[in-house]
Amino acid sequence: MKIAVVILNWNGKELLKKFLPSVISHSAEATVYVADNASTDDSIEFLRKNFPQVSIIQNEINGGYAKGYNDALRNLDEDIFILLNSDIEVTAGWLRPIIDVFEHAPKVGAVQPKILDFNNKSYFEYAGAAGGFIDKYAYPFCRGRIFEEIEKDKGQYDQDETIFWASGACLGIRKEAFLEAGGFDEDFFAHQEEIDLCWRLYNLGYSIIYASKSTIYHVGGATLSSINPMKTFFNFRNSLYLITKNVPSPQVTSVLIIRMLLDGIAAFRFLGQGKFNHFFAVFRAHMSFYSSFSAMWKKRKKFPKKGQYFRIRSVVYAHYLRGSKKYSEI
Repeated sequence: MKIAVVILNWNGKELLKKFLPSVISHSAEATVYVADNASTDDSIEFLRKNFPQVSIIQNEINGGYAKGYNDALRNLDEDIFILLNSDIEVTAGWLRPIIDVFEHAPKVGAVQPKILDFNNKSYFEYAGAAGGFIDKYAYPFCRGRIFEEIEKDKGQYDQDETIFWASGACLGIRKEAFLEAGGFDEDFFAHQEEIDLCWRLYNLGYSIIYASKSTIYHVGGATLSSINPMKTFFNFRNSLYLITKNVPSPQVTSVLIIRMLLDGIAAFRFLGQGKFNHFFAVFRAHMSFYSSFSAMWKKRKKFPKKGQYFRIRSVVYAHYLRGSKKYSEI
């Protein structure tokens, strides 16, 4: 079984300088690639000079996470792709538990390691934690993270587990599953495209696994921070894309309407907090969704649908009304 570790880079020379050495040191089982998304800094020259053992893929344009990886993976012949953010420190032995899952379970489509916070290493990291789920209205949450509430790692998630989505920060995926599912949806550009891909894998009969014995440390927000209104725009718009494409009939209409109403409440909450840019980001997200609705609806026909995609009806209700702060409480 051949393994490719593929790091997507866009003007990330300083991140490569800081984190690439750990990837090279602890990834002897794999070929390490850096896929450059048309950087305008000197990332390529830096790599060629300092890391000649790394294979470089040069994408023609910056198509975001989704197109960047689709373009980069198109011509690779490895059996397993490990998609790794450039702001991640890996640990000794991190690859072996991921590889073991793929080797022993042929219907596993994707695998995620334990993702801890690089800046506070005893806590889980927002983007993935110990594996992701969604509620009925496509709000994502994780074992170890409910909205902004982050759990301390006390060994509570030290068992392998079937999850619904694996984090794009470190996503191991079987090549044949990636191709069968059609790769990433490039209309997402960035944010939640891994959830969409995992949803398609789930509908195709693949399982998604959290590999508890593999640990990485993620900085998070190195490309687009949580205070950036563009992140708000992508998260709100892409959640509507997720619902339109993947929620089975006849639930899709009611789920979409309720989610849009909840988005309106969230927008006015931003307004009440004085976050005017985020208020308008939600508005722009909805306008973008309306203009894309027909194209998203057509994509529903390409893949089968499974009815039960959620474990709880509403994580919003559990967190904001019942006060649940941990995965074990919802």
